[in-house]
Order: sequence, then structure tokens, then C-alpha cells
Amino acid sequence: MQVTIEPMREADLDDVMRIEHESYPTPWRRETFRREITENRGSCYLVAKAHQPDGVWNVGYAGMWLVADELHITTIAVDPAYRGLKIGERLLLALLRRGTEAGAARATLEVRQSNLVAQRLYRKYHFDAVGMRRGYYTDTAENAIIMWIEDLHDPGLQRFLRERERQLEGRQIAVAGN
Repeated sequence: MQVTIEPMREADLDDVMRIEHESYPTPWRRETFRREITENRGSCYLVAKAHQPDGVWNVGYAGMWLVADELHITTIAVDPAYRGLKIGERLLLALLRRGTEAGAARATLEVRQSNLVAQRLYRKYHFDAVGMRRGYYTDTAENAIIMWIEDLHDPGLQRFLRERERQLEGRQIAVAGN
């Protein structure tokens, strides 16, 4: 299976909403995504498309806002059946690359304190935990860890991003049963 990362369109929203409902206790509304991709000029939303013999399927998505020189990652989610296949990593890498190319100097996000898998991915991509928002997630009152990359243009980070792009580019993904 080949995976491509493409801009999110309204036609992708059925799959995005399915993944959103399977991923989060309090999912965003469809209208929120629609506004982000059609009205918010400071946003970038992407989908991961799995190209398989029986068709092309949306298997993940991610979004960010560009505010002044800061990239703020708003969401990343992967279809539960496709987790563990580096699709979330590809989406994160695409956001960091697009944000850097658009002029972002720093990057930030919030992540649930219990989401250790995501935290490991973010640390791998040079995000540092810098604070906590207590009770940030109103659905569960869970804390959010605030993470930052202070310098997206750091030569070491840029080398790392290029190397990860080379490693992931064109990589076929084996899915059980395919």
C-alpha cells in the first residue's frame, strides 16, 4: 500500500468525521473542519490517502494554524486500523515542512497527558514539554502537556526532517490481510 499526503477537501470530510469519532471522546463537528479548510486562510489541513487495489481511502488527517511566525498543530488522527504504520508521523512531518516553508519559526501543540504514543512521536521530532494546561480537555478534565520546538530552522532539526522524509518517501506499507 502506498500512502500520499494531500490537502484536505470537503469531499474528504465523511472519512475525516469517521476517524474523528473513532479517535476522540469529544469529536470536532463537521462544520468546524469545513470552516478550517474553506474559510481559515491561516490553516492547513491534510489527509493521508492509502492507495490500495480496491481504491483510495482516507486513513488519517492533520491540521495546523500559522499565527504570525508560529505553527500551532491543532489535530492529528489516524484510523485505528492503520495505526502503528507511521501515518501519523508522515502527517506530522508534512505539517512541519509546510509550516517551515510558510515562514514559521517555532511550533507548538497540546497533547493529552495520557497519550504516551503521541508524546514519544513529538519528542522524536524535537518537541520539548514546556508546561501543562490543567483540565484542558473538558470532556475528561485531563491535563494537556504543552510542547514546543523553539527553532524550526535549527540545522540539526532540518537535517533530521530531511532524513526522515527520505526514509518514509515512497515506502510501501504492509497491512495485514492485504
